[in-house]
Amino acid sequence: MIRFENLSKSFWTPDGRRTILKDVNLTIPSGVAVGLLGRNGAGKSTLLEMIGGTIRADTGRIVTSGTVSWPVGFAGSFHGDMTGVQNTRFIARVYGLDSDELCDFVADFSELGSYFNAPVRTYSAGMKSRLAFGVSIGIPFDTYLVDEVTSVGDANFKVKSREVFEDRMRYAGAIVVTHSTAQLRKLCHAGAVLEKGQMHYFPDVEDAIAMHQVNMGSVEEE
Repeated sequence: MIRFENLSKSFWTPDGRRTILKDVNLTIPSGVAVGLLGRNGAGKSTLLEMIGGTIRADTGRIVTSGTVSWPVGFAGSFHGDMTGVQNTRFIARVYGLDSDELCDFVADFSELGSYFNAPVRTYSAGMKSRLAFGVSIGIPFDTYLVDEVTSVGDANFKVKSREVFEDRMRYAGAIVVTHSTAQLRKLCHAGAVLEKGQMHYFPDVEDAIAMHQVNMGSVEEE
């Protein structure tokens, strides 16, 4: 369960204050995959970071039950001078997991080969994303935060990413940000729409897609 209580967040921009959330009260049930929709700049990624604890709200609070991931695929916390293996082992210890098991999973999933034993600072952006996705999805969270992560890599890697994520969704919930309505329909049962500082939750993802398309002035598939 994720509950927003009088939640507000805004930023100063060159054009003035931009409101992401304004006094939002909403509950997302446990064990549900929710597609988060909104126009570009609405604050979807910011909201995921707020839920993950890396950005603070201006007012109000977020209450969660169970374990919640950081945004899946986020590579910003890796230590560049440590290898992929060392970073993975460190994260495993933080979460009380068997480091050998997590390393085996990440090595197989990420397909980094010998680079898994190289410093992360030598990685390309795509390699960092593969490592980050592998570590994120290799930890059994109750709720996963996902921001366009299955767009990483070549076609085969994208298919594998979706398959692993779908397997995780048999036992966990998620909040998924993607611009693909086809992917939302495949991955999510419920939906939420972020628009002009307000957030609307729908038990049926089709209702969320319909509201988003009205907001965007289009009924075309993305």
